[in-house]
Amino acid sequence: MLACYQMNTLNFLRALSNPGETDANSNHRRTRSDRRGAGQNTRGRMCSPIPTAYSPLGRVAAFTILIIGLCIEPIYSSEQTIAPKPVASVETGGLATLEISSSATPPEWALWQRHLLKELYPAALEFVRKYTRRDGTLIWRKEWPGMDGSDDGYESFYNFALYYALGGPDEMNELSHKLWDAVTRQFTRYGQIYHEFDAYYDWMHHGESYVYFYFFGLADPANRKDQQRAKRFAGLYMGEDRDAPNYDSGLKLIRSPITGSRGPRFVNSAEDWVTHREVLADYPLPYDDIPNVTESKAWIDDAKFPFILQTMNERMMRGDVPLNLTASSMVLHAFMYDGDPKYERWIEGYVSAWMERVRQNNGILPDNVGLGGKIGEHMNGKWWGGYYGWRWPHGLFNQIESTLIGAANAYLATGIPKFLELPRSVIKLVQSKGRMENGQFRVPNRYDDRGWYDLRPVRPEYLIHLWCISQDPQDYDRIGQMANVSTWDKLQYRKGKGDFGHEGPWLRFLEAKFPNYPEEILKATYGETLRRLQVIRADNSTPEKRNVHHWQERNPVVLESLVQTMLGGPNHIYHGGLLHTRLRYFDPVRKRPGIPPDVAALVDQIKPDGCSVVLVNLHPSEARSVIVQAGAFGEHQFVNVRSPGRSVEVNRRFFEVQLRPGAVGRLELTMNRYVNPPSYALPWRE
Repeated sequence: MLACYQMNTLNFLRALSNPGETDANSNHRRTRSDRRGAGQNTRGRMCSPIPTAYSPLGRVAAFTILIIGLCIEPIYSSEQTIAPKPVASVETGGLATLEISSSATPPEWALWQRHLLKELYPAALEFVRKYTRRDGTLIWRKEWPGMDGSDDGYESFYNFALYYALGGPDEMNELSHKLWDAVTRQFTRYGQIYHEFDAYYDWMHHGESYVYFYFFGLADPANRKDQQRAKRFAGLYMGEDRDAPNYDSGLKLIRSPITGSRGPRFVNSAEDWVTHREVLADYPLPYDDIPNVTESKAWIDDAKFPFILQTMNERMMRGDVPLNLTASSMVLHAFMYDGDPKYERWIEGYVSAWMERVRQNNGILPDNVGLGGKIGEHMNGKWWGGYYGWRWPHGLFNQIESTLIGAANAYLATGIPKFLELPRSVIKLVQSKGRMENGQFRVPNRYDDRGWYDLRPVRPEYLIHLWCISQDPQDYDRIGQMANVSTWDKLQYRKGKGDFGHEGPWLRFLEAKFPNYPEEILKATYGETLRRLQVIRADNSTPEKRNVHHWQERNPVVLESLVQTMLGGPNHIYHGGLLHTRLRYFDPVRKRPGIPPDVAALVDQIKPDGCSVVLVNLHPSEARSVIVQAGAFGEHQFVNVRSPGRSVEVNRRFFEVQLRPGAVGRLELTMNRYVNPPSYALPWRE
C-alpha cells in the first residue's frame, strides 16, 4: 500500500494534513474526443495514513545553521524592514490561488534541494571551460570517422536545459543552446550530422542525442528556431522529406533500423562501424551461421569482419524494428509546440501497427518486419534476429525500453491507456518464462533457434516506470513479483551512463518504508557532482587521444534526485524517453519555467487520482509565489487542492500558491490524469 511521508522536522503537519479524511473522487477518465472514448480507466493503490515523525528536530536545526547561508543571500542592510514584501505575480488568467502561511524550521531535504540547485551551476561552468572552446565546440581531434559519435557529443551536455527548466540559473538556458549548436556544427564537419540531424544511425543512439533537444521545449518553448527544427526533424519520420524517405505511411513502418537526414541506410559500409568494432567484439555474434565466423573476435579481424557486415546487410538493414518506436518522442515533441493533430495521428498509427504485429505473432513482440510489412520477411520467416532485437546485442533490454517509450508517448498524446499493453506484453512474456534462482527471479534476455535463454534479473526501473504511468495494481504487484525489493531499503548510489537507477528506493519512500530517502538521494547526487569535479581537475589527458565518451563520463550536472523529489516521477528513460511526472513548477514573478528562488518542493505521495506535495519557502522575510502544473506537459487536470482547513476548486492544469515568509505546508492535490493534450504552453501563454 502506498503511504504518505511525514516530514521529519514538522510534527504539526501530521495533524494539519487530516490523515483521516478520505477523497471520495475516483479517477474517472474524461475522454478528449469521441474517438478516445474507448480508453478505459485505470486504478491504483490508495494511500495509507501519514506515519509519525521519526527524527529529532535538533539534528535538522543544527544542519540548518550549517548550510542555510548557502541557500539564502545574507541581508546586510541595517534598514531591513520586518514586514514581508508582497509577491508581484504576472497575469495568469485568473488561476486559482491558495496561500500557505504556517512557518516552521525548513526540513533537511529542502536545504539540500536548494543547495543542489545553486551549486550545480558553478560545476557546469568549470566543466564547460575545461573541455570546450569559446564557440562551444569540444576541444578534440580534427577528424572522426564512422556513423557513431554525434550522440556522444550531445550527451556531454544533454541535461543542461533540464537543469534550467527545474529552476537552475537563467544563464543555463543560453548555455545549453550554445553547446547544442556547437556540437551540431562540429559533428557536421566530422560527417555524422547533415542538415542539423544525424545523417543515419539507429534510434537507441538518436534517442541519446535528442533528449537534449526535447528539453528545450520545457526550457524555452517560445524559441522559434527550436520549433522549426522540431517540426523538420519530426517530418523526417512522417514521410514529409522527399530526400529522406524513412517512413512508409501505407504500411506504417520505418524502413530501416539505420535512418536519419540522409534517409534509410539499407547497406552499411565498413567505415560506418569502424569505431564500434572493438566494443561489439565483447557481445554475442548477431547469428551463429555467419560464413567463416565462429566467434565474436571476428569483429576485430579484418579478414573475417566483412562476412559479419555482409550478413547483417542481408538480414537486418531492410525494414522495421521495435527500436524505432523511440522515434515517437521526436514526433510528440513537435506536437507539444503547436498541437497539430497530424503528429498525434502518426504516433497513434505507428504504435498501433506494432501492437497489431504482436497480435499477429501470437502475443510475442517480433523484432523484424520486412519492407513489405511481413514479420520475418528478410529472416526466412523468423520473428527474431532483427537489429537490436531479441538476440543481438542486448536482447530484452531494448524490447522493454523501446515499447515502453512508444506506448507512454501514445498514451500521453491520445489519453488512451490501451497502448500500455505493448510493453506489458513483453514483460508478461518473459515473466512467464522466468524462474527463481538463489532467491532472485530471473527472466530470459535472449531468443534464437535454441529457444529462450540467458536468464538474468529484470531491470526494475522499467517496471516502476510502467506503474507510475498506469497506476494499475497489477503493474504494481508485478514489481514485487519480479524484482528484489528487499534491497531497496538502503540507498546504494551508483551513477552510470544515464541519470537513473534508484527508482526502487524512491518507490520505498512513497510506501513510507524509506523515509529518509529524499535527503539521502540529494546528498548522494551532490557527492557525485563533487567526485566528477575531482576527476575533471585531475584530467591531464591529451585532447586528440580522448575517447568519444570522455565528456559524458565527467558531466557534473546530476539531476535524478531533483526530478524524483520535486516532480514526483522517475527521471526520463535515457535512450530517448520523455519525462512522465505528476507535477511541474513555474516562477510567475520572473516569468520563466522552474521552481522560484528559495522555494523547495517534495512530492511525497502519488495515487491514481492525485498526489501530495510539501512546499517550503526558505526565505525568512520575503514571500514567494509558485505556479504548479499537473504533469510535466500539463497532460493532467487538477480538480481541487486541499490544505488544512481549506479546499479550492481548480479545474485547470495550473494553480498558484502564495508562500508567506518561512512557510511550510502540505497540499493534497486531486487530479484527472491524461485528460489534456500535452503541451509546452506556459501558464501565462496557455
